[in-house]
Amino acid sequence: MQIYLVQHGKSKPKEEDPRKSLTSEGEDEVRRMAQTAGAYKVQTSVIIHSGKKRSTRTAEIIADFLRPAQGTQTGENLNPLDDVLPWAQKIEDRIMLVGHLPFLERLANLLVAEDPEKRVIKFQNGAIICLEKEDQGWHIKWCLMPRIE
Repeated sequence: MQIYLVQHGKSKPKEEDPRKSLTSEGEDEVRRMAQTAGAYKVQTSVIIHSGKKRSTRTAEIIADFLRPAQGTQTGENLNPLDDVLPWAQKIEDRIMLVGHLPFLERLANLLVAEDPEKRVIKFQNGAIICLEKEDQGWHIKWCLMPRIE
């Protein structure tokens, strides 16, 4: 089983745009990551996003390249401070979650290290992280990062 976790692209400051839409750099980085994922033939059944403008737009850009059969959908409990346990218990194969920190980081930590506070990876805006579950549990299979930092 594989899942994909995506932190939304870089967004405008709240003072500039209260809804925090993506910056042009954020759109470009997400597009580049999505194009790369598409070239690698990454397959996802559905892209689920938080409903916030920045995650919705990130999901739309990725969907243009990956063309998930079930498209994009707004999901519940994907906000920055939401509890990760409900998602950890209902993960399905090949779903992509587009959301926010610290939620995504805590979900990855819980799945891989069985502790939401034990950091296993540092996310970047626009990054795509693939987690895979095998007999011995979850591990990080691969990552596409906009920048090497």
